[in-house]
Amino acid sequence: MRTVLWTLLTAAGAALAGAAAFIYFGLYDISSVTGHTQPVYSLMEVTMKRSVQVRSADIPVPQGLTAPEVVARGAACFRDHCVQCHGGPGVAQNDIGKSLQPLPGPLVDAARRWQPQELYWITRHGIKMSGMPAWQMRLPERDLWAVVGFLEALPLLSPADYQARMAAVAGQPCLTFSQTRAADPVPPAVRRPPVDPTNPDDVAKLALRQYACTACHTVPGTIDSAPQVGPPLAGFGQRTMIAGQLPNTEDHLVAWLMAPQRIKPGTAMPDMGVTPEHARQMARYLRALR
Repeated sequence: MRTVLWTLLTAAGAALAGAAAFIYFGLYDISSVTGHTQPVYSLMEVTMKRSVQVRSADIPVPQGLTAPEVVARGAACFRDHCVQCHGGPGVAQNDIGKSLQPLPGPLVDAARRWQPQELYWITRHGIKMSGMPAWQMRLPERDLWAVVGFLEALPLLSPADYQARMAAVAGQPCLTFSQTRAADPVPPAVRRPPVDPTNPDDVAKLALRQYACTACHTVPGTIDSAPQVGPPLAGFGQRTMIAGQLPNTEDHLVAWLMAPQRIKPGTAMPDMGVTPEHARQMARYLRALR
């Protein structure tokens, strides 16, 4: 038994050492030109499929998902936010969509491969390491489900049918929260974020990630790739001034998060389209950092 145990430990140690060497010496080509190897791609596909299935299993699908007005709304959102990467019947994705790796799959048959609640979960939460964004802080619930409704209708559309649907909604935009600066009218109790919606810290950290704050700033409680562009925000609540312009109060921080260029013209901090609701959540979290 001792010999078997030592053999297993030695094999495990050798495997770990081999994996470490494989990573350290850069043997795996991460360029999007070459793509993944088939085993890596297959592993990611299975992992994604099972992850989505498990996390979406208890999501109730609303009634009337294929109603004409819902499908029309979904067509507008698909045109504004989806076709760029996925294309449509007879329509190619744009250059960014063609250049991503893994390639964003066409959605003309998505409803035959995924259940409605799974399509909703993917649209809302996105997929890591795929380029698929999370739309939960961009679009309201009605639009997320409308996209699903349109995807349910998409397999039946010919290229001519698709063009007719797009022409019918030509004057109907699908605006994001950043464009409208409005909050989701759906009460928080029925939202399904990957965090506890009743925990203000969790919601604030999600907002800080979704508005790309963590791309430039190190924020305590969040995980990202050690950004160096902006100053770290640890101890933000102890600072007396915001950007050297405003006293550090909650209302001032909300104003700064929503419109930094207006408060300090020429600042490197861009306007990220933060809504008042999300700015308030982030401001309270940041000011509690000691």
